[in-house]
Amino acid sequence: MTKHGRVIYLFGSAAPPVFDIAKVIEDAQARSFDVCLGLTPTAARWLAPQLAELERLTGHPVRSEYKMPGERDVWPEADVIAVAPATFNTLNSWALGLTHDFVVGVVAEGIGKSIPTVAMPCVNAAYVRHNQFERSVAELRAMGVRVLYGKDGFVPNQPGQGKPKEYPWDLVLDAADELASA
Repeated sequence: MTKHGRVIYLFGSAAPPVFDIAKVIEDAQARSFDVCLGLTPTAARWLAPQLAELERLTGHPVRSEYKMPGERDVWPEADVIAVAPATFNTLNSWALGLTHDFVVGVVAEGIGKSIPTVAMPCVNAAYVRHNQFERSVAELRAMGVRVLYGKDGFVPNQPGQGKPKEYPWDLVLDAADELASA
């Protein structure tokens, strides 16, 4: 595994596109990123059979839990953060500052550290009708997060009609590449 110059923290939530994360890691590495993979607890459970292979692919531990106080960090510092797929729960928790899990904690802190960040939701049309969703997207954008949602990003499907293989991962990596190069 070749280490690359730019470090991307790739964070995934438990939505069906997360099952394609190995390919996304390879695509990010082809763009000269050193990838550190973080998962929400449910996403980590979904990918449990693949975690060893994902660690081999990235050359870093896959993280889904906070480290213990006093433990050294096992990842290099991030040049950019990409949060995708970002579920309804992840986006709302992040916007509200509810850092109950590792992924949300790191991205919330990343705002304060001025780490360039891109996020792309993966939610169905029923979730986006909840008033908090639009407020959370607006709040994250106001804090400087590039949220790829709507005509230039993720467009929700009706419940039960998801198309995980059509999730536009390239948009996330394009934005991360641009942010890391700025």
